[in-house]
Amino acid sequence: MRYKGYLIDLDGTMYRGTAPIDGAGDFIETLQAQHIPYVFVTNNSSATEAMVVEKLARFGIDTTPDHVLTSATATAKYIARAQQGATCYIIGEKGLHEACEKAGLKKSASDADFVVMGIDREISYEKLKTAALHVRRGATFISTNKDAAIPTEEGLLPGNGSLTSVVSVSTGVAPIFVGKPEPIIMEEALRMIGLDRKEVLMVGDNYTTDILAGVHARMDTLMVLTGFSSREDVVGVPEAEKPTYIMDDLHVWRKEKMV
Repeated sequence: MRYKGYLIDLDGTMYRGTAPIDGAGDFIETLQAQHIPYVFVTNNSSATEAMVVEKLARFGIDTTPDHVLTSATATAKYIARAQQGATCYIIGEKGLHEACEKAGLKKSASDADFVVMGIDREISYEKLKTAALHVRRGATFISTNKDAAIPTEEGLLPGNGSLTSVVSVSTGVAPIFVGKPEPIIMEEALRMIGLDRKEVLMVGDNYTTDILAGVHARMDTLMVLTGFSSREDVVGVPEAEKPTYIMDDLHVWRKEKMV
């Protein structure tokens, strides 16, 4: 099947840490040459769309911010749809704060309709305490993603899911997660790409985030073996939850399905 649009993961699919992945740039160039719409979908809430574009450029991949959806932007848009002009207590970095500002949300440490959590590498007890108190007072608890760990050159480090769990365990309140594999970010990506889900392929390297995100969104999926997951990881998976396709890399997909 030839798909009319693509939703694409970043780390492990377009690049691996600080190293490029063979065939990724050619894949994007083919999409652009064939005028096939695409959106990069990332659980990263710390970066702005412009920062993502700058990083991709370092790997020779040219794109624009309107082709990028971060979990921060998806979160901000979700809150704005639920309550226009809502007041939020935000734990996070530049990407999340800017996304909330662009969505017209108001920041407050003293009175919040929503507590919004993203990765924060300057997390403190004071921030967690304030978040917990707001949740206990009835603020809606939102988290950009449930990633327990994030891969770095140093190894796996605590992710936003780990930070979120502190407030959740303390208050007994489960947050609404926005990022992959949850459907919220996927619905926003489908709105951006403007196509029916049956016409769009979700591409990623991580079965538990990228591929399950596509499955939960009722989309076809392509798992590439350039990052996190292997063929063995999906051997015991129920048939309905398996990737539609598994390929070694995007070079193979491009050669067999696009050119």
